[in-house]
Order: sequence, then structure tokens, then C-alpha cells
Amino acid sequence: MTPPTHTFHSILEVKTTASITEFPNTVLSVFRIGMILFLSLLVPAVWAGTTQAPWFSGALVGMEVGPTGAQFAGGKHAPDYARNFNGAEIARRCAAANAEYLVLWVRDGDYTFHNSKLVPKPASFGDRDVLREAVEEGRKLNLPIIAYCQLQYPAHELRQHPEWKARQANGKPIDHLVCFNTPYTNAVKALLAEMMAYGIAGFHLDMVDQGFGPPHGCWCDHCQKLFQAEYGRPMPKGVNWEEEDWDRMLQFRYATSDRFEKMLTDYVRSLDPRATVDFNYHGNPPFSWEVGQTPVRHAGNGDFVTGEAGLWAFGALSASFNAAWYRAATPGKPFQVAIQRGVRMYHDQTTRPLNDMRWEMFTLLAHGAFVTMIDKTAYDGWLDPVAYDRIGALLGEARDKRVQFGHTPVRDVGIYFSARSRDWIGREKPATWFQSVQGAHKACVYEHLGFGFLFDENLSLDDLKQFPVVCLPNAGILSDREVDLFRRYVEDGGKLLITGHSGQFDRMGKPLAGSTLEGLIGATVKVRLEGSDNWMRGNVSDPTRGGWPWTSVELNRSAVLHPIPRDWPFLVRGPATIYEPTTAASTGDLLDSHRASLANPAGYNADWPLSARQVVGPAVLINFVGKGVVLTFACSPDFATAGEHHIVEARKLFANAVRLLTPSPRVRVDAPANVEAVVTDDPATRTLRIHLIAYNATPQTTPVKERPYVLPGLIEDAPMFRASLEFRDGLKSARAMNRTTQLKKRGNRVELTIADIHEVIQCRY
Repeated sequence: MTPPTHTFHSILEVKTTASITEFPNTVLSVFRIGMILFLSLLVPAVWAGTTQAPWFSGALVGMEVGPTGAQFAGGKHAPDYARNFNGAEIARRCAAANAEYLVLWVRDGDYTFHNSKLVPKPASFGDRDVLREAVEEGRKLNLPIIAYCQLQYPAHELRQHPEWKARQANGKPIDHLVCFNTPYTNAVKALLAEMMAYGIAGFHLDMVDQGFGPPHGCWCDHCQKLFQAEYGRPMPKGVNWEEEDWDRMLQFRYATSDRFEKMLTDYVRSLDPRATVDFNYHGNPPFSWEVGQTPVRHAGNGDFVTGEAGLWAFGALSASFNAAWYRAATPGKPFQVAIQRGVRMYHDQTTRPLNDMRWEMFTLLAHGAFVTMIDKTAYDGWLDPVAYDRIGALLGEARDKRVQFGHTPVRDVGIYFSARSRDWIGREKPATWFQSVQGAHKACVYEHLGFGFLFDENLSLDDLKQFPVVCLPNAGILSDREVDLFRRYVEDGGKLLITGHSGQFDRMGKPLAGSTLEGLIGATVKVRLEGSDNWMRGNVSDPTRGGWPWTSVELNRSAVLHPIPRDWPFLVRGPATIYEPTTAASTGDLLDSHRASLANPAGYNADWPLSARQVVGPAVLINFVGKGVVLTFACSPDFATAGEHHIVEARKLFANAVRLLTPSPRVRVDAPANVEAVVTDDPATRTLRIHLIAYNATPQTTPVKERPYVLPGLIEDAPMFRASLEFRDGLKSARAMNRTTQLKKRGNRVELTIADIHEVIQCRY
């Protein structure tokens, strides 16, 4: 059924005869009533109308397809731009490639790809309507069509309405950014309503960001009036981390994005409750306060959260990091991760090898995501047949393995993320603060420790108790409520792992004399070391100083340094603290560097660590609190693990600490460091699944530019590797998914030889 566009357009003509201006609410009310009546006639055309479950219920893999080049030309394009971008062909090719849904680009910055009264189409389209083509073909194929709509960079509207641009504190416009507090909001509603008339299954809205760096906004008249009404005082004059008004400004920015997202979600549901909404989310590292999102608040405003992996942009570990992050930010909800077929970035015309895409796809699926493969077409909209052959093989394999995914993760470590610390310690250089969180994750992946995330925004005691060990990676700002929850967690038997400068700053990021965690650490802060080139070693003279109630050899505190040579000072670059033990036992030595003896420490090659100088305090403190234990590193092995001066021993410190605190995990995995292990549990069938995903990139040479930033190589070949699994609670049987895998069961131990990117060992208990 083709939507009766003449009826729909007659509604729009109430306003569009004068172009889009302020879109007053009275017009939108008439528009909305007309749309509701109109959509009620289209129930057979709406994919979601064929079932009570939404399209994403049970979805595993799909595709997003859009043309490339619109964002680079400023409205001036060659006549053949997107000429071959055909909705029907895209739907057919995606269905043939085993996609279960299609996210179709309908609105870019300059153009839309449907018959719109509001935004122009590319000149090459003529009378063609790509959205209608896709919806009609999708209906034949039972392929849900989700409309991609760009929000933040509306080049066409900003040329017509420069007053909608975000503004710097000095009043100058930020030409590429729109303010979400202007009448632009009504223009978005009208555009979404146009697209709804086609019988789409929902929207992917990209993206509600307020900029990824300076210049910062928005100080427009709309924002200033809203801020004054909310707080009874004018906006701060600019970015100023020394005043309370900047804290209010951050909250105002977060509220703006939150309000905008909720408004659009409510509006779409008012037109059709079955239509879905998801937003491209940026509450995770490397994004910070500049974007205008926090981890939890802005993840849950749609039906599910959608994020991006992006090896070329965020690194090979971003796949597992982001999947676990999105799960934690939206507990109990599905979560979508978008990946791409191109090598370098979304808009290149390269195609990755199949094994390279398999590694990323199965990492994400193993962690519980549903995954969307992005194809940015050629400039003229042409579809690359080799890319679709490889994507078809990839998505087909994923669907064949569907039963292996979506089960409950088995986790060893909860990695705590403090959004308050991100803002008020990371400030305008958040990458350095993120490093400890990312290093904790990296250590968990390399050492095959199950992990998840915890957030200050929604922390509860029940959340903490999901994890045998909770790590505070340089969590500098901790409120009384947070500290109380950590104390109760430990007193009830939890294990807390603390690093860096945790608890050593007030809510505005100003240094405290001590730490809010001193009672848990069992030591007082003597000095916070401001430099990062810090070292540690085992105790040379007295390896057992301080009281120690554990007697088991397994729990010997010296195990945290095993098998590192006891008399070897090694670099653990990152934040460090000199502690004076009170109730804690200690082991190892913390050493400063020769930088401490320089007259101008910061002026002597700050990027290069100097050698160890002298012992300044203990390296590791262990304190018993109630039924639990707190292990504190005076240094930051997590920060060091993610740094440019990392060594293996720093990572081993982190893993040894976890294993010291929990010596008998439910499943212990021994595998190469380039193999990620994801353990999930299906209690209904008493089956543990151990996913083993191998990263096997090829080596690279010196880059042509921006040395030393070497891009990862592509995975061409499946590796062969050995692994072993040990089960604490007994093992009835074990079998491999792949026929080529060699498996030997020896009691509660399984020994494996695997020759593939992805293997799943299914173990009955």
C-alpha cells in the first residue's frame, strides 16, 4: 500500500507555503491531529502492526545503509550525487545479505531522501522517493524499515534559520551546531511526522550532541532565558571550573539533551505507539561533558540504546568495552552496537576482510548486543557487490549461531565509573582520566576476567553485590553516599580494589588533604604524588611486615607480585599516593623517580619517565573490613596498562590482585592475551558457554602521516591457539561448536586447540 501523500501534504501546506519558520504549537496541534487520523488508515502498511512484539524483539543482526558525501559539500554537489541510491534495491540486497532489519538514511545534513515539503532532495532523484521505495519493498520481504534522521548538523535549516545556531559565550555563532532549545525542535517534529506517514517501523536519531570540543555552546537567548528561569541567576560568562555556576551550567546542558530526547520519543509515540525510537548515544568514553550526555541519564530515553564501536576511531578493545557499557547503562534492555564494513572510517570506499568483520561481530554478540552493519555507499549510491557478499556470509553465520547469544554474563570484576570525576577531574582533558577505567577493562580482557560496569548515577548495594570484586579506578570524587555503599558492600563480604587518587577530591574537583576512603583503605594519605613516572618493587628486606590473618598459601599477599622478581623496580606509570598504614597490612615498595629531585620537574621532558629514585611508601595495602577485604594499590596499574609506557607486569599486578581476592572463580580461563573470553550462563539448561574470540591483526609499517599513530592491521587469517578451562563447581560435559576444535575433558578441566576467530564451548554443570 502506498501512503496517500496528497492527503498528508495538504496538512503540511498549512505552514510550508511560507517555508519553515517558527512552527507555532497551534499549527503542530492541527498537524498532529491530522497525522493521527491519517496513520490510523495505515495499520496494514506499518510493519509493527503485524505483531505485538516490536521489530527489535529478538533481533540479532541488521544493516544501516546511507550515501556518503553529503556532509562534505555544504549543499553543493555534483549532479550524480546519490543518483543510484535506490530504496528497493537496498532492501533487496540487505534481505539477501541476511539482515533482519534495515536502517535507511532518510535525512542527512543537506538533503532528505523522501518527498518532503520541508527539506530538499538531491537533484539527481527527480520524482523518486527512496523511502517509499524501501518501505514498499521491505513490506514484500518482511524487512522492517527504520528511518535514519540526522538531528545535530541540519545544514539546510541552519542556512534558512541562522538564529537557531548554537552560540559561544561571546555571542558568536557555532556555524555547524544547532541549539536544542530553539524552535528547531518543532521543525524536527514536523519532519518526523512526514516520515511516519510511510509506515516505517521506527527512527534512529543521530545525534543529540552539543559538540565534541571547543568552541563550546550554547549561550543563545533561548538558553539564557531558560537558565535564568531555572536557577534565578544569569549564565556563567564561559567555562570556569572554579565556580558553582559552571556546575549549574553542566546540569543545564545535560537537562537540555535529556528534554530534547524525551520530547521526540513522546512525540513519535503520540503518532504511533508501535513506532520505535533510538538515539545515537555518546555518554561513554572518549566523550565527556562537552557532548552534553552522562552515562545513564541519556542512555534510556529510547526503546534501546545505540552506540558505535569503530576500531579505527576507538581501538580494537572498544567492541567489548562499549557492549558491556551499554548493557550497564540500560539494565534489562536490549542494546544495539553499530559497526562498519569500511577499513578507515564511515565514508571510505574500502571493504574489510571477512575475518576482520567476524572478530568484531562475534565479540559484540558474545557480550549480548544486537549488531548493525553500516554500509556507506559510493558517492553515486552504488552498492559494492563484494561488500554485500562478505556481509551476507557474516550475518548468515551470526543467525546460524543465534542460540549461543543473549545469555547471562558471568563476571568477576565490576569497574566503577564516576561521571562526577569525569567532569570535575577530567575537565577539558578527559582522556587522561579515562585511562584508568580503560586500563582496568584492558587488563580484564587480556587476563580473561569477566567484567561489567557500575555507575555513580544509579549505584545501589544490589548492583555492587553482583560482582565478587569491585574496582575503583582512580575514582577521585566519591560522595558520602557512595562511600557508605562501598562500606556496606565490603562489610557484607565484598572485595574492593582501589587505585590511584580515589576519594581524594571534593565534589568540585579540588584536592582534599586525605581520602574519603581512608577508613576502608586502612591508611591515611601522607602525600599525593602529582607526577606519573612512579615505580614499584617487592619488599627486599621484609616481605611480611604488618599483621596478616590469612594463612592459606593461595591467599599469601605476596602473590600480588608473582611472578615479578622481588628486587626489580618496574615502571607503573600513573597517579600514585604515599599512604601511612593504620589497620592495613602492606607489601611491596612504592618508589618515586629522579624527577622529584629536579628544580623544575615539569620542565624536563614531561612525556618521558625518569628512572626510580627511592622508596617513599608501601605499594599495596590490604585491609579487612567486616566480612570483606579492601586491596589498595598506592600506584595505578590500570592507568599504566592503558598507557604508552605500559609493560606486561602492570597488567599482571591488576589480575593478581583480583585473583588474590577471589582465588576460586566459577570459571578460570587460560588463553593467549589476544583471545577474549566471554562466559555466559543459561541456568534453565544448566549450560555455561565460554566464547573465545581471537584478535589476529597483521603487522603494520610506518604510517605516511601522523607518526607514530599506526592503525591496526586487518585480520586476514584465522589463528590457531590453545586454551584451557577450569570449573569450580563440577562439570558434567563439554562440547565445542566447531568441528575442527580439539577438546579433551579431564575432570573439571577442559583442554582445547582451536583454529578459528570464534569458538563457543558449551559446558553442562
